[in-house]
Amino acid sequence: MKVTEYFEKAKGQTLISFEVLPPLKGGSMQAIFDTLDPLMEFRPPFIDVTYHREEFIYKKRTSGYYEKVAIRKRPGTVGICAAIMHRYGVDAVPHLICGGFTKEDTENALIDLNFLNINNVLAIRGDARKFDGKFIPEEGGHTFAIDLVKQVVEMNKGKYLYEDIENGLKTDFCIGVAGYPEKHFESPNLDFDLWQTKAKIDAGADYIVTQMFFDNKKYFDFVKRCRAIGIDVPIVPGLKPLTKLYQLNSIPRIFHIDLPDDLVKAVQSAKDAEARTQAGIEWCIHQSKELKKNGAPCLHYYTMGDSDTIRQIAEAVY
Repeated sequence: MKVTEYFEKAKGQTLISFEVLPPLKGGSMQAIFDTLDPLMEFRPPFIDVTYHREEFIYKKRTSGYYEKVAIRKRPGTVGICAAIMHRYGVDAVPHLICGGFTKEDTENALIDLNFLNINNVLAIRGDARKFDGKFIPEEGGHTFAIDLVKQVVEMNKGKYLYEDIENGLKTDFCIGVAGYPEKHFESPNLDFDLWQTKAKIDAGADYIVTQMFFDNKKYFDFVKRCRAIGIDVPIVPGLKPLTKLYQLNSIPRIFHIDLPDDLVKAVQSAKDAEARTQAGIEWCIHQSKELKKNGAPCLHYYTMGDSDTIRQIAEAVY
């Protein structure tokens, strides 16, 4: 079932969904199950699985020189999606990324997903590699998320990369894209970023999932501005609790977002690590309840493998 069909079926009720990371190479599916098992009582209709591009490492050779080697540290997205659907009977939403994939790689991944009856994808550009100063696309790949959206739309029409394929199977993917209530850090301003988002919707995307935020006003303003320029698809708020002191610095640095003064003060004034975690949980619960009260179509939680914290929040909200 498509993500947008779940929203229609809910008839205004706020759904819940979760996002998980593939385990590091050498890990097992049990890590995913350990994260999701405690959360399935909340009956999420779909679960997102992230995709990660290759990274470069340097291996020292016997000659004494270092060789630059590409490695994908978190493989397995497609297999994880299949395992989740088999174990829990819920739909999986794999992320599609530009980085590290040619257009043919993307087409082949979509074919695999279609064969597995996975008909939802989240199309995003993805991050730059750790040691690159900016995002560098794969040779023969896509540069922007909108290009991914367009490729999926073409496959939904039965059009493949090779023109000699006649009467190609028409896929039926529901396409999600990312939105940024505080703008993408590479955009010159919020208006420019909003029009980039609209371009993805006009290209055929069906819904938006936002970057995490900690001030609900940013989300409400984002939705209002989207509606004002003609974006009428569901806009799902993405949420993550802040539970560690170091995250006061790391979250703004990595995700390019602001933290409200009251949240910062609550975390800084907490007497110990447990109290800091609780302060972050309470903040996320307040956020979630307000978003639910105001009719958000779904609350999408970035679990980051921390099911205990997410479960406490979900118990208080649902």
